[in-house]
Amino acid sequence: MPRAYSISSESIEAERVRIGGEAEKFDISRVVQLDELELREMGPSDVHLRILAVSGEHNINHAALADTVNIAELRGGKIFPGNSAVGVIIAAGDRVSDFRVGDVVLTHCNGEPDLYGFPKRIWAYDMPESIGWYGEEAVVGDWQIGKAPLECGLNLWEIAALPLRAPTAYHMWRRALGIYRLKVPRDRQAALNVLSFGGGTGECFLMLARSEGHNAYFCSGTAERREALEALGIHGIDQNAFQRFRTKADVKKFTDEVKTITGGEGMHIVADMMRGPVFPAGMGALARQGVNVSAGWQLSQLVEYNSTICSVKQVTLDHTHYETVDGCRAATEFYGSVFKPTVHREIYSFEDLPRCFAELEANTQTGIPIIRVANDMPETVAHLLD
Repeated sequence: MPRAYSISSESIEAERVRIGGEAEKFDISRVVQLDELELREMGPSDVHLRILAVSGEHNINHAALADTVNIAELRGGKIFPGNSAVGVIIAAGDRVSDFRVGDVVLTHCNGEPDLYGFPKRIWAYDMPESIGWYGEEAVVGDWQIGKAPLECGLNLWEIAALPLRAPTAYHMWRRALGIYRLKVPRDRQAALNVLSFGGGTGECFLMLARSEGHNAYFCSGTAERREALEALGIHGIDQNAFQRFRTKADVKKFTDEVKTITGGEGMHIVADMMRGPVFPAGMGALARQGVNVSAGWQLSQLVEYNSTICSVKQVTLDHTHYETVDGCRAATEFYGSVFKPTVHREIYSFEDLPRCFAELEANTQTGIPIIRVANDMPETVAHLLD
């Protein structure tokens, strides 16, 4: 049986007992545990993947922390997580026509699509019986993979950073821009001011905005990430200068800075998590007719804001979840030309995956964290292992 990482309600409870109620001592690396997985029998429309590399995703941290819901408990006591991966096909069912053995592919995490193709559930998280890709091998339906763009100009680790983040950013940007254009047509406001806070999805969101000629601003406390985006023409704002918005005075200082750098206009579109410390700052930064868009929910299931001010300013808040399958594949077309992700300086080994998530929670990484799963890589990606 291949090795795979799991999160169990038992390991969560053991860690809660160990820390004795001192939440700041919670160690995610004790909860995300190396396990063994019996793969399901492969069906005629399935593919058997050997996983090459995966990226660290924040929803795994929230599954381990069980801070909004205990998803491991709701899924029967254990989940095998992993929402994005690069893998190589080692076997394919006889009804699989678009892929063949040896193809290097990307996964996506669309779980249970609704009538319009958008997911109600996420694969390897809240979708029942779903098995993720933080393991050495996996079996999955061919509808849940797409061919990896190996000649897009990115290395393997950069490609591995994008299967979840790029479609999420693509979905958020299309919605935010569409909503804004319903209110303000291009002939009234052509170039928009667009703000996002630190994170891989936020980076991709701004890369899309900048590629279309808009003014993009990245508020992050990580100097390496700001410098990488500044090289792409995206203005950096040091979040540390505002103490991560701990007080109303910090938020006021930030919104004053935003008015200064935008000539008094403010931000027409803001991407944040609609909760947590950045939410008041993002709301305060919005211009009239502004749009605040988010795909996050893990910090809380509740949002509080001043609806009167939103009405007066004609502000729109939009909650998103994840892309359609077609949208995931469309987002791949921007790899290398628009999406140029910032990757953390250390590529983690498979055995170091729990440490990766502990460091993700500690916010000490310089970019998107990548875990190399396979030691032996196929020859087709040998030139991408920079």
